[in-house]
Formats: sequence, C-alpha cells, structure tokens
Amino acid sequence: MYLKVNPEVQKALDNNQPVVALESTIISHGMPYPQNVETALNVEKIIREHGAVPATIGIIDGVCVAGMTPEEIEEFGKRKGIAKVSRRDLPVIVAKKQWGATTVATTMIVAAMAGIKVFVTGGIGGVHRGAQQTFDISADLQELAHTDVAVVCAGAKAILDLPLTLEYLETQGVPVLGYQTKELPSFYSIHSGLELDYEMDSPKEIADAIKAKWEMGLDGGVIIANPIPKEYALEESFINGVIDEALADAKEKGIHGKDVTPFLLAAVKDKTEGKSLDSNIQLVYNNARLGAKIAVEFCK
Repeated sequence: MYLKVNPEVQKALDNNQPVVALESTIISHGMPYPQNVETALNVEKIIREHGAVPATIGIIDGVCVAGMTPEEIEEFGKRKGIAKVSRRDLPVIVAKKQWGATTVATTMIVAAMAGIKVFVTGGIGGVHRGAQQTFDISADLQELAHTDVAVVCAGAKAILDLPLTLEYLETQGVPVLGYQTKELPSFYSIHSGLELDYEMDSPKEIADAIKAKWEMGLDGGVIIANPIPKEYALEESFINGVIDEALADAKEKGIHGKDVTPFLLAAVKDKTEGKSLDSNIQLVYNNARLGAKIAVEFCK
C-alpha cells in the first residue's frame, strides 16, 4: 500500500466536492517550528472557510498520505531530518519506509494518484540562475509538463532565473495564467517585468480553462500565477539585491543541487530580518483563498 487517503478527503472526492492539495516541504524545510505548524494549520483553515477540503500531502513511514491529520502535521513540524522528496527520491523513501516532505513535483504526483486536481503552494521551482553552466533545473517543471494538476502559486521562487523558467514552461506546453494580472509575479514582489500571455479575471474562468485542457486530452498541469497582496510585497530592487548576496554566499560555500533553495530562502530571511518569511506566509494564505475558489468552480 503506497497511498493512504484521509477518509474525509476520500468522501469529498467520491461526492465531487472540492479538495485542495498542500505540500509538506514548506512545513519541514520552509519555516522554523512552531511557525511552520501554525502556518500549515491556518492554510487548511482558510481552505475550509472558502468551501473546500484541505489535503496536506507527505510521506509517513514510507506511505504517501493525502490528507495529514493535525497530529501528523505537528509531528512533521517538529521532527528533525525529514528528507526533501522529489520524483527521483520517491521510490527510495517509500521502499525504505522513511518520512519525506513533498516538493511541488511529488505533491503533484500524490495528488494525481488520489484524484485531487487543484494544489496550492508558495512558489514553484524552476530554472536556477546560471543553469546554462550547471543544468540546474527543478523537477517541478517536468512534472508540470506531464501531471494533470493545477498549481496555484505566487509565480516561481524569486531566487530563480524567471525569464528562463517561463521559456522552459512554454517549451513544455504548460499554460501560465495570471490571476487578475498580465505580469508574472516574482514571489516576494508583484512585478517581474515579464509579460504573461493570459490574464484571467475570475476563478470560474480559470476552472473552465483547466477543464477544457484535460477534456481535450492535453496532458500536464496548469500554473495559476497569483500575485502577493500589495501590503505584504517587498520592493523588487531590495529583494533582488538580497538574493544576489545570498547567491554569492551559496557559491562561496559550494552549495548546489537540492540544498540550494533551502539555503537561499534561509539566507534571504536573515538578510531581510524576517520580512521575507512574513511575505512568504501571507502569499501562501492568499493562494489558499484562490485555490479553494478554483476547486469549488471546477467541481461545479
């Protein structure tokens, strides 16, 4: 048994009621305890308030769980040394019966196994800066090309090469839909200077586009880019300066591969005196509100 679906989640799916998937990397690798648990439970609460059932996804003793209990989320937040699991790691972590936190890619995989169509996260992974030399490209982008789950996010993480990330998504045929914006948001800030092809005005418009894609047999995900609320956004030039410093630190320390993102996010948090963490939490809450509304419309 590789998959365990929470009975409440299963019942909602069986009755065509809206369900929203959530990742667990944000709990184990994104924030310190107890803020991580508090944020995760708040996100679930927001999803319920907007008419959907939350399903936080993680791997517990080698079983993929779609819909962790509050006790499991608490344990996830406290437990040290939980592996960060992407597609390549999944079979090994399952076979070894270990605990694993799901990235965007693995959350999509488990959500698809369970039959969940909408997933809310902070920001997706993408093409790393300097990828022309390092070939460092997140597995999230390949997953988006193949797995039928819609991902609500505040764009790609600001530490990435955003123009190249958009190019890669276009090559893979992944629609990037701006929610009430024509510009790709860049995680901590509203602006990136990168124009999107499609601006969607309502959750219903987004749900219609997702439905059309999958009913036409076009495999793969959809990105719904939802800008951070203005009052929590960080000034673009300020955050870019901070990220450049953090990248130089990472290079100097020889940090690469899947350790880069957690290192950079922690460095940015320190350099912004915690402002980036507050922004991160607020953008996830904002995405949860939109994701629940899209799931409600999709079920109609």
